[in-house]
Amino acid sequence: MMASESREILIGAGAFGCLLLVLAYLYAGRDWREARVSAGTSGHKTVIAKFNRVDGLVEGDDVMLGGIRVGTIGKMTLDDHYRAVVRMKVFGDVPLPADTSAAIHTDGLFGSKFMVLEPGGDEKLLKSGGEITYTQDSMVVSDLLELIIAEGRAALAARQRDPDKAGKNKAKQ
Repeated sequence: MMASESREILIGAGAFGCLLLVLAYLYAGRDWREARVSAGTSGHKTVIAKFNRVDGLVEGDDVMLGGIRVGTIGKMTLDDHYRAVVRMKVFGDVPLPADTSAAIHTDGLFGSKFMVLEPGGDEKLLKSGGEITYTQDSMVVSDLLELIIAEGRAALAARQRDPDKAGKNKAKQ
């Protein structure tokens, strides 16, 4: 009886220790990546963009261009009109046209957020301290789910009002 309890305690302690090791590895990996970025990007430029909402975006998140990481999210503040001002540290060797757009994307349905830059066709390039004026706010998952549910309810109500029309539409498919 006592040996069984001791074994369960040891297994629990081992599982907890493994969890702590994984968390420490993940935390240390992020610090290492940020240190590598700051060391390798002494020639970075700071670009700002203003958004109405940046839900889920945090300092240190990736800035992507064409699926490639070209920088990180820096400091985020509010301006006089209560818009989120996001400062991005972009590698200095990445040319950004003046009409570049910025959008906040999510990695999967509940994944982390990151910034996506889409270069425009302008001949002029953004300099350090320049502002991206074309922005797309962060999509909140609950808002998206509410939109999907509302559209489903509307389609269901339309089918219930006119069941013959719904049957004809199925026959056409």
